[in-house]
Amino acid sequence: MSQNEAEEKLRVGISIGDINSISHELIFKTFSDHNMLHVCTPVVYSSAKAWAFHRKALGNPEIQYQTIAQRSELNTKKLNLVNCWDEEVKIEFGPGNSFTGKYAVLALKKSLDDLNDGYIDVLVTCPLDKHAVEKTTPGFNGHTNFIASYLKTGTPLMMFLSDVIKVICVTGHVSLKNAVGSLTQDLIKNQIRQAIRSLNNDFGIIKPRIAVLGLNPHASDQGLMGNEEKEIIEPAIRSLTDEHAIILGPYPADGFFGHKLNKKFDLVVAMYHDQGLIPFKALFHANGVNYTAGLPIIRTSPVHGTGADIAGKNKADESSFRSAIYSAIDIQASRKLNKELMANPLKVSTQDSEK
Repeated sequence: MSQNEAEEKLRVGISIGDINSISHELIFKTFSDHNMLHVCTPVVYSSAKAWAFHRKALGNPEIQYQTIAQRSELNTKKLNLVNCWDEEVKIEFGPGNSFTGKYAVLALKKSLDDLNDGYIDVLVTCPLDKHAVEKTTPGFNGHTNFIASYLKTGTPLMMFLSDVIKVICVTGHVSLKNAVGSLTQDLIKNQIRQAIRSLNNDFGIIKPRIAVLGLNPHASDQGLMGNEEKEIIEPAIRSLTDEHAIILGPYPADGFFGHKLNKKFDLVVAMYHDQGLIPFKALFHANGVNYTAGLPIIRTSPVHGTGADIAGKNKADESSFRSAIYSAIDIQASRKLNKELMANPLKVSTQDSEK
């Protein structure tokens, strides 16, 4: 590897998530393929003791790595392990607990500090147990909002990525009752506008095609099963005519994916979590990625959970985790290109503008 190639590789930070889970296994399986070290310089935020425990449990997979104490020790030809704590922690494969929740947040904060300070370029977060984290971090309801709050910047938007389609949910991790009650024209418009900015800047899609799903069965069937489409969703879509996007809908959610209409669009806007995530995960679970749009930093993660039922059994599929790494790298490249284009826009001469 040449010096130029080493300098061009992104430093991908990886926060370990729950140490009782499959997180270490995902990393071992991904970087046992040494070609991945030509793609990026991985920086894992965990502990040397947790790393050693999992590596032994999984048969000591061959990994080119080193433990580093200082940022200056970063090796672009190896996986770099940042030792975030020295305490002995009893690891028990399965669900998380208050101890694992504590260390998941410790690793996450350390990685966010380094990301904010420019010591890593992008962040991939391994799954954590929300209930375990909440025991030591009251109010924690997931990576997305925690990251935005910790960095005190941006308005986060969960976007789910695949090679075929991207999906956002107007309402996020709230009950179905609260999702329906909180649905407004302004909320729909704000989420779509934010998604358009991300599609432009993060994916280079200049005039995206966007499909908006209805809320009720059959998109209310002209008002027979609710008025939300007529009173909220349709007016929101009509008011977005000034956006540089083609926005269509509302479509009945039950037949949209079944008829493969998703292939005609760049983005699908679901009204609530399960409406968008059940078909997305059913179709694209293996390689799907969770991306936090709307922030100045880049954070991705696999779409699955901690895998408590298969932890320590060498059964984890690293495909989604690997895709999360690739997606973070691609988004960084797209942002860089967009910044360069905006810094040197093509100038239109007076003569051209008068033609």
